[in-house]
Amino acid sequence: MIILVLNCGSSSIKFQLFDLEKQEQVITKGIVERIGINGGCLKRCVAGATKVLKEQDIPDHTIGIQLVLDSLVKGEYPVLSDVTEINAVGHRVVHGAEVFSDSVIIDEAVKEQIMSCSDLAPLHNPANLKGIMSLEAVLPGVPQIAVFDTSFHQTMPDYAYLYGIPYSYYEKYKIRRYGFHGVSHKYVAEEACRLSNKKIKNSKIITCHLGNGASMAAIENGVSVDTTMGFTPVAGLMMGTRCGTIDPGILLYLEEKEHLSISGINRLINKESGLQGISGLSSDMRDVEKAADEGIYRAELALKMYTYRIRKWIGAFTAIMNGVDLVVFTGGVGENRYKLREKVCENLSYLGIKLDKDKNIASCGEDSIISSSDSSVSIAVIKTDEELVIARETLKLIRDIK
Repeated sequence: MIILVLNCGSSSIKFQLFDLEKQEQVITKGIVERIGINGGCLKRCVAGATKVLKEQDIPDHTIGIQLVLDSLVKGEYPVLSDVTEINAVGHRVVHGAEVFSDSVIIDEAVKEQIMSCSDLAPLHNPANLKGIMSLEAVLPGVPQIAVFDTSFHQTMPDYAYLYGIPYSYYEKYKIRRYGFHGVSHKYVAEEACRLSNKKIKNSKIITCHLGNGASMAAIENGVSVDTTMGFTPVAGLMMGTRCGTIDPGILLYLEEKEHLSISGINRLINKESGLQGISGLSSDMRDVEKAADEGIYRAELALKMYTYRIRKWIGAFTAIMNGVDLVVFTGGVGENRYKLREKVCENLSYLGIKLDKDKNIASCGEDSIISSSDSSVSIAVIKTDEELVIARETLKLIRDIK
């Protein structure tokens, strides 16, 4: 069963091609960059290395997807005999609001509903929809599946997802906490349970998806009961350039003092804050860690703030679940920065969370258990694979319709 997975951004298309009949084999993967911008290109993984297969202006997503399909069957590195070998296409869609609590087969009604959610994700949903419609144009008749970042968190109870503002705003505008990175949280929780021999239906799990964007989830008996992100992905943890949760009164104060416009506030909280804003050096954890090791105060401060907030949420999530069995680190930062994992796990022994330093150092880039032998809580590092989850969801749904 050949499945193409697409993750369409406003100016890019990430793709992976899977053969799910052969132990979930990744046939190839790549990216189309700079769509609608001069200097577009198609890159693909060939024999373990990334190669630029095409350089040309790519005015829209339809042409970008056509380039992807052409590269799979033509040129120097074909991997299929014909595009008709593709049985289905799975799409990552960022926001499903309250409309979608699970993955769905895409039809006209689903496309309309994805567009109706665009007010909640104006940078993402329209781009996701462009990918869907472009694929229809170049591969008509092939089943398409939408997998939503928000759907995993639709199991949160109302007292967890509602804000303390007038209830009428929830009724009128559906202002509530939605959460994101759901595909990743679901995948790593399942994989960590498999690795630690735990049953997900009988476990209390805290997942830490730490990348340039970062969020955590409390997963009880296999379902999300809380998460750090909210109405938008800016809430919760301090991130690479996002501020995370702050007192909203600060923005009113800065609007008055700095004469910030709405776009200025948006830029401040999304692009100029987090590690970048505190360190003044970089939004990249590797740069911040290096500077902290060199004794640069603001880098040290940024690192302490970042890890403090993760530790704080671990405590909060343990409280709401009345315990924790498993803590999982994933994402580019969570998977690869062993010093950060060590700092997060400091002073958590009262919860039974004890890290094995040698296992922690050795684990980078590999799925592994890094808790000590006397830890009552398992600690895991799991390499996230959102594309594989999307491929699995796609396979499940197209089998259902057959």
